[in-house]
Amino acid sequence: MELMDRFAQENLPFTVAVIDTEWHVMDIDEKYGSGWTGYTWNREYFPEPERFLGELHRRGMYTALNIHPAEGVKAHEEMYVDMAKAMGVDYANEDPVNCDLADPKFIENYFTYLHHPREEEGVDFWWIDWQQGTNCKVEGLDPLWILNHYHFLDNAKSGKRPMTFSRYAGPGSHRYPVGFSGDTIVTWKSLDFQPYFTVNAANIGYGWWSHDIGGHMMGCKDDELVARWTQFGVYSPIMRLHSSRSAFNGKEPWRFKKETEIVMGEALRQRHRMMPYLYSMNYRSFQEDMPIVEPMYYEYPEEKEAYQVKNQYYFGSELIVAPITEKRAAGINMAGIKVWLPEGVWYDIYTGMMYEGGRSLRMYRDLNSIPVLAKAGGILPLTEEISASEAGKNPDSLKIAVYAGAAGEFMLYEDDNLTSAYADGVCAKTRMVYREGRDERAVFVMEPTEGDLSLIPAQREITVELTGFLPEAVKDAVIMLDGTALAEDSRSVAYDREKQAVVVWIEAVRMGEKLEISLPLKHRSWENGVDKRIFDFLNQAEISFVQKDEIYELVKKERRVPVLLSQLSAMEVDDTLYEVLAELLTGMMA
Repeated sequence: MELMDRFAQENLPFTVAVIDTEWHVMDIDEKYGSGWTGYTWNREYFPEPERFLGELHRRGMYTALNIHPAEGVKAHEEMYVDMAKAMGVDYANEDPVNCDLADPKFIENYFTYLHHPREEEGVDFWWIDWQQGTNCKVEGLDPLWILNHYHFLDNAKSGKRPMTFSRYAGPGSHRYPVGFSGDTIVTWKSLDFQPYFTVNAANIGYGWWSHDIGGHMMGCKDDELVARWTQFGVYSPIMRLHSSRSAFNGKEPWRFKKETEIVMGEALRQRHRMMPYLYSMNYRSFQEDMPIVEPMYYEYPEEKEAYQVKNQYYFGSELIVAPITEKRAAGINMAGIKVWLPEGVWYDIYTGMMYEGGRSLRMYRDLNSIPVLAKAGGILPLTEEISASEAGKNPDSLKIAVYAGAAGEFMLYEDDNLTSAYADGVCAKTRMVYREGRDERAVFVMEPTEGDLSLIPAQREITVELTGFLPEAVKDAVIMLDGTALAEDSRSVAYDREKQAVVVWIEAVRMGEKLEISLPLKHRSWENGVDKRIFDFLNQAEISFVQKDEIYELVKKERRVPVLLSQLSAMEVDDTLYEVLAELLTGMMA
């Protein structure tokens, strides 16, 4: 609980506490087995399990316990006698209750005596870990398939939405669980493999992967590696930090150097800010069989470049992500990755850079971010309500990021977050639309919510961030609710220079009202502020002062980008330095 308190103090949001193997007694007499299988609380660590789980629930957190069922139930377990009687085993002789997952009687008692009592104490779901082997009395049947099937069905018994967490048992076994990809070794090679692995898994419909973010075991401590891994985790199906029980291998952000601590904390907060987007995309996954992590070639099957960026992917309908999986270049203090941009205009949601598409390039980032690109016309619903207690409910406020340059729309999906009523269509949907051209204005519309309005707040504080505009657009902004202009005391319009965004704040929008915001297209921005970006990059680079001066004077003097790139090449600057400058200079060529 002290750890949970520290997370809250640091504003680090977590919504699930997964409690690993040693929740149960493991130090047992060897005559009873290895200790890997267990169902009796370790009272040294958890003297009052029900109170512990209740406190986690009070904080808005769900809980899961890790299990390895292979060795059955031995006489040291507190429920052994009841289980043995139910199975007709000689308990006076301490005969073991063998794990026989092909026996319906064992399955029934497995839940009745081993799991339901823990669930009554407060356990929400189970992490079914690997120990049960690949064979049982039914030829060809992997016991893990049985466990996944029955745990999923049993978890739904009270009417709640079923959840289970399990290892991979072959193609098709992903029908039920969130998938645990195994104990990852702490190396850059492991990190580099995970985006490709996750993207490729979409090809058999496996969208729900949960990796050991930051790596689980072995390897060496590497702050930069953990920072990059955490950034990838934000844009993974499930974000779960994990590690071995080494005293030196914890993933608490404050255990790393300050720059990594800041990066990890911001990544964890960003994950929870995206909850409205994530939830809507996961509904899309249910409704349309589209995984949240999707290969580029799903959207562009005829483009050969879509097959050449193994670690790049769509993250839902609105974002392209390219995780960085290599160390920063010495002196440059940035790391890069090859990115392919489809036709159109793309915005990096972190740096504010705009890019013309229809090309490949290397993108470089400092430790603060990875390339995460929103398409022109993209609409990204977010929230600042990110604590565990807030994350479990539909938010009272929304922040909607809109990216100018093309038409787009997004359907925000919400339901009760708990039951399976969504399968019967019990939900609330809010359509958001962005368009350009009519009356020479750019218009964002949030339409009245349809469906069961009792599922969401009656009214919400709304912030709309329209990216891709000049400061002059602020004074010409028009804000309407149900066709009536909003009074100035109930809204504000500001400007974010770094993002080139007009920021509109509305105090209260009833969910049955239509919100419309329009800006003049004559105030669209098409520039990246290249001089300042290059100055900022050179300022932090640990290279020769003379070289910095030469490059910056050249940038200020020569405005023809092809000529400038040719001169930089003739200067024989370092390849990585050249690529960073080329990215900044060629973001928007028009």
